[in-house]
Amino acid sequence: MNGEEEFFDAVTGLDSDNSSGEFSEASQRVTGVVHVDTSKSNGIGKVGERPPQGNGVRKRRTSLPAPMFTRSDFSVWSILKKCIGLELSRITMPIVFNEPLSFLQRITEYMEHVDLVHRASRQPQPLERMQSVAAFAVSAVASQWERTGKPFNPLLGETYELIREDLGFRFISEQVSHHPPISAFYSEGLRQDFLFHGSIYPKLKFWGKSVEAEPRGTITLELLKHKEAYTWTNPTCCVHNVIIGKLWIEQYGTVEILNHRTGDKCILHFKPCGLFGKELHKVEGHIQDKNKKKLFMIYGKWTECLWGIDPVAYEAFRKQERRGDPPRKAKSDADPEKADGDGADTVPGAQETVQVIPGSKLLWRVNARPPNSAQMYNFTSFTVSLNELETGMEQTLAPTDCRLRPDIRGMENGNMDLASQEKERLEEKQRQARRDRAREEAEWQTRWFHRGINPHTGTPDWLYTGGYFERDFSGCPDIY
Repeated sequence: MNGEEEFFDAVTGLDSDNSSGEFSEASQRVTGVVHVDTSKSNGIGKVGERPPQGNGVRKRRTSLPAPMFTRSDFSVWSILKKCIGLELSRITMPIVFNEPLSFLQRITEYMEHVDLVHRASRQPQPLERMQSVAAFAVSAVASQWERTGKPFNPLLGETYELIREDLGFRFISEQVSHHPPISAFYSEGLRQDFLFHGSIYPKLKFWGKSVEAEPRGTITLELLKHKEAYTWTNPTCCVHNVIIGKLWIEQYGTVEILNHRTGDKCILHFKPCGLFGKELHKVEGHIQDKNKKKLFMIYGKWTECLWGIDPVAYEAFRKQERRGDPPRKAKSDADPEKADGDGADTVPGAQETVQVIPGSKLLWRVNARPPNSAQMYNFTSFTVSLNELETGMEQTLAPTDCRLRPDIRGMENGNMDLASQEKERLEEKQRQARRDRAREEAEWQTRWFHRGINPHTGTPDWLYTGGYFERDFSGCPDIY
């Protein structure tokens, strides 16, 4: 692993500080239609049997087995200051900076608001479908808010599956490359209404006080009934104060969602924080047709909600706002928090909620987090259930599923010493396997995904090979 990758692993996944003190709540991408025949297999248990809910979990848990380990006595700087002059690849982060999830499970959080995809599929008009797809694209990053723990780096060949019959989808992901780290995923609607797939391999930029993760890889959503494919990339994520000060996160950049059938495009601007945090979390944009005529305006915050309105009404409101004095913003009870040390980026203070323009249509609102969220790594309710392992599930899961990783399981159970030991053991096992392959001049073979060309963009992608839910795991590697 090169220094850039190591440092990305060390700090991405860190979001804004989660010192408020509550437990958390909740929440993609390839080609070819794979028809779902739920009459033959639910993906779990015997053929023809229908489990009460996804993965056999009758009632999903609402809390983790152990509360979050305090990070108050640790800092990234305490690690980095000992490594001045060394290659970044020498930096090893203590497990206390992790959260008890694999990055593959973090990707699965895209599916928390999958109801937006089902809604898009039901819409008769392409403009309405694009509105729901845009809301889904924004909702996919909402769970990152206040997530200061980094997910565990997936081992090569690691997988994660999730079946949610109540939400109408099943999902599979695989770590297909270690250098560079690439995670591929594929999801399909149980009512055969959509396919969602892609691969993620962020590009790291280190700016001294912050780490910027530029997304690489295309996300594809196919609405099968309408024979439509939408593609986009996620916004850039920036984690501030990775060296010293209070951690906080922002998303910024332009996301363009293209409907490849109609030529319609949704252009969303994730605003950078700006002076005094005025623009923090804001998203603004519009939907335009293939001739670039604006059809619909969109605004809101990726941490809260998304609204839309007709362009004429939007412009009339903005003109009125410019002519007269806009309402004065209520002063926050608390001033922007001071940084913990010299040179840290000031943490933006809390901003008022989205100002709703009269006549606007609500496109999406984030799920409320549970009251104990901060003691659970600021997980959402959806996220809390991702690593749940009910009795008997290990008999049906692939042996590479990250629910079976002993280091993540140890951390979730509050055994930090065991988690650290297991993490080191697994990483050494992975290094030894790589040395063995090099000695034998053997290349790693992915199991569920293969390199190919995205048929909608014409660019390289990782495509789902199929067959996972037939549950023949006889050739799976021993990675744990």
